[in-house]
Amino acid sequence: MARKGLGRGLDALLTSDKTSSNGVTLIKLYDIEPNPGQSRKNFEPETLAELSNSIKEHGVIQPIVVRPKQNGFYEIIAGERRWRACNLLGLDEIPAIIRETDDKSSAFISLVENLQREGLNPVEEANGYRQLIKTYGLTQEEAAEKVGKSRPAVSNMLRILTLPQSALELVKDCKISFGHARALIGLFESKGEGVILELAKRIIAEELSVRETERLVKLILNPPRKNQPEKVKTSYYRGIESKISSKLARRVTIKENGGKGHISLAFSSPDDLEGLLEHICGEDIFRDN
Repeated sequence: MARKGLGRGLDALLTSDKTSSNGVTLIKLYDIEPNPGQSRKNFEPETLAELSNSIKEHGVIQPIVVRPKQNGFYEIIAGERRWRACNLLGLDEIPAIIRETDDKSSAFISLVENLQREGLNPVEEANGYRQLIKTYGLTQEEAAEKVGKSRPAVSNMLRILTLPQSALELVKDCKISFGHARALIGLFESKGEGVILELAKRIIAEELSVRETERLVKLILNPPRKNQPEKVKTSYYRGIESKISSKLARRVTIKENGGKGHISLAFSSPDDLEGLLEHICGEDIFRDN
């Protein structure tokens, strides 16, 4: 008689019964092969260990999905992490649902299932969306709907694939984030790969935030011209101008560039100038030494 509960602990995976009434079959782990077209390429040892511990305690809550192959093995459609975690535990069998699907349908199901789950790095996720669009003829809107994401989210993710491979490797290795990568896109389009890598090195070395990276990109793309008049004063300098103007009863102008600058005080006549200087420097400023 088939055993039913898949989440009742490790012993549920060790049973010799094969098929349950709910369509779940226990399959030998060594009879299962991973899907070579799997979009997820990196399986972090730490997260696999966590999943193994969970399976050891609770069992496999959700069966994997496989399809039969002509070589007598089964190919994973969905659930490779669970299969790998069970291998880590040294289990013999895993609960699975067998589906008769062709190569294209199997790859499509596997791709969508992976994109719906957490854990893909941004490059893997972006490549998955691109595959949905190019291989299966979906629009960005349709691809987003399949995986439960918004179209702008998919569009933004796809844009990082315009970066050079050297920059994408830094994203895959978690040395720079998706936000950093997105900020670098404009640089590659106008400055090339060398400039991107130099800035990426600075991001890593100085632990720059995404906002700081965006500011640097703007400076590189639009460097300030020498003697360029200041167009917009910061609220800090506007506040000082207002306070001094109120105190001295005259127009005050502050100009700053790179931390240096000068201040201008308006006067209406020679007498007004002398009164201003006496106010600032003291009444004895005009006395002979």
